[in-house]
Amino acid sequence: MNWLSDEAISRLREGGSLPDVSGTRYRLVERIGSGGMGVVYLAEDSVLERRVALKILDVPDMTGAADALSERLLREAKIRARLEHPGIVPVHDSGALADGRVFYAMKYVEGKRLDQLVEWPPVDGPAGDSLSDRLRIFQRICDAVGFAHARGVLHRDLKPENIMTGPFGEVLVMDWGIAKILGSATARGTPPVQQSATESRMAQSKSTAHGTVLGTRGYMSPEQARGEVEKLDARADIFSLGGILAFLLGDAQRTPRAVAAIARKAMEAEPSDRYGSVSDLALDVAHYVDGLPVSAYPENIFQKAARWASRYRVAIVLVLTYLVVRGLLILFLHP
Repeated sequence: MNWLSDEAISRLREGGSLPDVSGTRYRLVERIGSGGMGVVYLAEDSVLERRVALKILDVPDMTGAADALSERLLREAKIRARLEHPGIVPVHDSGALADGRVFYAMKYVEGKRLDQLVEWPPVDGPAGDSLSDRLRIFQRICDAVGFAHARGVLHRDLKPENIMTGPFGEVLVMDWGIAKILGSATARGTPPVQQSATESRMAQSKSTAHGTVLGTRGYMSPEQARGEVEKLDARADIFSLGGILAFLLGDAQRTPRAVAAIARKAMEAEPSDRYGSVSDLALDVAHYVDGLPVSAYPENIFQKAARWASRYRVAIVLVLTYLVVRGLLILFLHP
């Protein structure tokens, strides 16, 4: 009797669990990730002849909890589709497979997750990344999250694993599966992302009810960890951004005090003690990069002098060089 190896059985099981995409414009290439309610596959779009990522519900039967998960997956697709920003992966299509599982197609992003990209300590030069490089990445994350907030959407699961960096400097905020829709938007009269009747019912369901914790420990705010869904606002995501900044800083002993203070303020236990908006957080980071005062870090006179000297060090060196050369010329030409 011929027995199949464990590896062969595993391959057969994997093949048997592949979604049936017949009747769609897509051909599956390989499985590239999973998490939460869906599995992500690399696929080929036969109409436009391009590679895309397909996120497909990972529950084959469409009864009970699967119905709610289907609506959540489509809700995520609609949220992404309405957030047209370079730092948010665009959605191209959505629908249902032959077995009833819902899916949506999005841009395929090649690159590394943020947690895979960084190394400690930061390495200056072409072979590594500096603190300034990391802060620029962080500023681009803030830009995408601030854009979503302005359109009434909270991410609620910001962490290094949900940030992708591409080979040409792209920085993309991924996985909006547990995003929360706020009641209003603030940017230039832009209307908020509206909840459908189905989404409103979901907001009151067990999946988002008070006392249910959605998010990632270590990056979600205390109020989010307590399940206080109705109290969450932009400051919950600001706490998570502070966690990402702390991750990027790495070794606390090597971290400049002003940048560490920015991360601490973003991660204050009380929402009222954090930055009021993502733009305020990003502005403090920009001030540090530009050698300007940081609101989260009050300076004494010596620290101000040191920062000023660091910011204008090239000019100071030139002036000092000029004075030394002039002094030497006077000394030798006028005995």
